[in-house]
Amino acid sequence: MYVSKMKNLDWDDIRLFIVVAQSGGLTSAATALGSSAATIGRRMLALEHALSRQLFVRRQSGYELTADGGELLKKALAMQAGARPIQDWLQTEQIKPAVRISGGTWTANFLCENFARLWSSDDPFTITFKTTESRLDIAHREIDIGIRSHKPEGANLAGRKTGSVAHARYCARNAPKRARDSWVSILPEDTHTQATRWVNNQENLRVVAWANTGRTLYDLVCAGVGIGVLPCFAGDRDSKLERVGPALPELLQDQWLVMHDDDRHRREVRTVLDRLGALLEEHAPLFNGLRPLGMLSSQSKS
Repeated sequence: MYVSKMKNLDWDDIRLFIVVAQSGGLTSAATALGSSAATIGRRMLALEHALSRQLFVRRQSGYELTADGGELLKKALAMQAGARPIQDWLQTEQIKPAVRISGGTWTANFLCENFARLWSSDDPFTITFKTTESRLDIAHREIDIGIRSHKPEGANLAGRKTGSVAHARYCARNAPKRARDSWVSILPEDTHTQATRWVNNQENLRVVAWANTGRTLYDLVCAGVGIGVLPCFAGDRDSKLERVGPALPELLQDQWLVMHDDDRHRREVRTVLDRLGALLEEHAPLFNGLRPLGMLSSQSKS
């Protein structure tokens, strides 16, 4: 009889039991739970029936635990403590889906600077940046959104063109004269972009320092070491830098948002795509190289 009735045991009733036992009566428990004393009373009677145990001595002054009630309270509190890590885990940010965005160094830098346009604390998702000059595999779900310079190819991919990206030569505003005749570049073995290949293919350039990342190249330019090629949306936002000559027409590239054809219908991916598209299109003149902060006449033949 006891075993068959145990099948009807409900954890919600156990949680109610803990509140009644700790508060000492139905009225206090009802106040704490925002329920009615009559409803809680019926639930406690049903629990006693399911357990075939009397849990309370009911008095006008309140509910007192019987020996069985005291034993159940110990076990119930242990169950409650055991369940708390699961409840805490479910309430953490980890359960929110992440929208993974891939782009190069300067794209990631621009997006981080404008992060508030992409995400707010009310959003039911998080943002993950995967910054790399290499191309991650969207078709096999390495990322959700890629910011690329080419139209997507492949049956499983979709794309949205947001504009164009111009490149130009830059040097530090306070660079000494010798730096205006020198260059900095990415090592040939670390070259992943059209811009860095362009520099390395030029003849008679005096490269005085090499870098293996775009960020280090930028640091060398800012330090006045030499001239380097950067995307205009990066160089033209930096007051420490100025252009050496106009944008390079041979390095003008398209800009695309690329995603898996199935994933673009996910609500969180669609939300981020719309926000990304609006942000990039709003700053199209910057990306097109139409907002230079300053310009020097070219002193190096390209």
